[in-house]
Amino acid sequence: MTRRSQTFAAATGMGVLVLVALGGCVDEKIVYRDGPNYASPPQAAASFVGYSDEANKVTVCGNCHVGQQAKWKQTAHADAFATLEKSGSMQGLCQACHTVNDRGNALSDTLAGWRTTKDKRYHDVQCESCHGAGLAHIQQPTRGQMLPSIAADTGTKATNGCAECHSGTHHPYVDEWRQTRHARVYSGTFSSGVANPACQSCHMGQKILEAWGVNTNFVEKAATITPANAVGTTCAVCHDPHGSNNPKQLRFPIDVPDLDQNLCMKCHYRRANPDFTSSRLSPHSPQGPMLLGEAGWWPPGLQADSTLVATHGTSRNPKLCATCHVNRFDVTDKATGKFVQTVTGHRFTAIPCVDGNGLPLPPDKQNCSVTARSYKSCAGSGCHSETTARTVFVTAEADIAGLAAGLNAMLAKVPASEMAVPKVNSARGATFNVALALHPGSAAHNPFLAKALLRASIVAVANDYGITPPPGLQLAPFDKQLRARSSN
Repeated sequence: MTRRSQTFAAATGMGVLVLVALGGCVDEKIVYRDGPNYASPPQAAASFVGYSDEANKVTVCGNCHVGQQAKWKQTAHADAFATLEKSGSMQGLCQACHTVNDRGNALSDTLAGWRTTKDKRYHDVQCESCHGAGLAHIQQPTRGQMLPSIAADTGTKATNGCAECHSGTHHPYVDEWRQTRHARVYSGTFSSGVANPACQSCHMGQKILEAWGVNTNFVEKAATITPANAVGTTCAVCHDPHGSNNPKQLRFPIDVPDLDQNLCMKCHYRRANPDFTSSRLSPHSPQGPMLLGEAGWWPPGLQADSTLVATHGTSRNPKLCATCHVNRFDVTDKATGKFVQTVTGHRFTAIPCVDGNGLPLPPDKQNCSVTARSYKSCAGSGCHSETTARTVFVTAEADIAGLAAGLNAMLAKVPASEMAVPKVNSARGATFNVALALHPGSAAHNPFLAKALLRASIVAVANDYGITPPPGLQLAPFDKQLRARSSN
């Protein structure tokens, strides 16, 4: 037999074996078949794809982006339509913010999704509500498509982003936020148009997220941040749009007394203790350490003690900063009893000036006296009545002001050479403590620590420089440390 015929026979024999083997596979079962994993969206939907499985809350986007899908399913956005149905307020105006459509994303003035189809695949606030229509990305995915914006809105009116839904009389989150310093990029963040790294991580939205290790991509993320593209502390800085393990989709908890983990304290902790190498002996944002009893220059004799941590900084006030600064309540007209507006607490003002009905006034009218301010947030905690809170606060402020004035009078007698950088002495430490005690909010955040720092500083300056404290100052228990003075 020739070599060619041997090869042909071998091939023929193998073919017979394959046919026999295939003929025996009569029980085969198809376990996978490629095919469409979502139904084509209606033309009127303007390329929004919505759910692939509405009953199980599986979005078309979630078929690939499984991580984000899993987090999002735990949020209130994933049940937005059912929430509306249960509320008894089912009407067209409300449906637009509880479904997928042109609201919340870059699409403007174009009806789409639920608003044109009333298809249940567009129930709830899904991925496309913020990212925009997904059909083009599904058909030809490339990096950089469908980037959301972290800007709450694009102007003074709700024209984009969170503001398109989180606004109005019943839920004026962005309306209130827009009136705060959080809404603006601090001018000192840039020096002659160049970003100042020392300020960025708390005064610029992009850099705050970067400092917190958030690597999500978004429209405003850029290699170079300028005054033109910088954003403030927007909704997406504090809240994770995809969801988190914390209530209200917060990126960090608000009930942890830890400067590194508490959402508010991650920025409100700067320069709470003096830097003697600097000529600037004043605090910057010391609220966190003040609340927890860790701020200030501690003179000799002042020891850490539970009495230096105000109740506001303990487990008796579980929400810590948010208890007073993010207080929600409804305002009604006192004459008619009719609803006026919901206050969401996103002005972050604990004791605001208010109108006759109790509605907080605009920023340019927040100049009323301490006694005329609303203490509703204090009463809401369950610890005080408004009257008691007002009395306690006014008394604490008066005590602190008296001690600070006395200490300032003593510091005026200290030789100027003692204030030179980088000297570490009681005069410079006491100067910082005066500024800390008089810093806005210290009388509420921790009056016990503020008064203890001032009293201990008065005694330290008296002992170190031989300056007699002004009469009438209550210095106990530090008065026992005053050195005896010669009558001469």
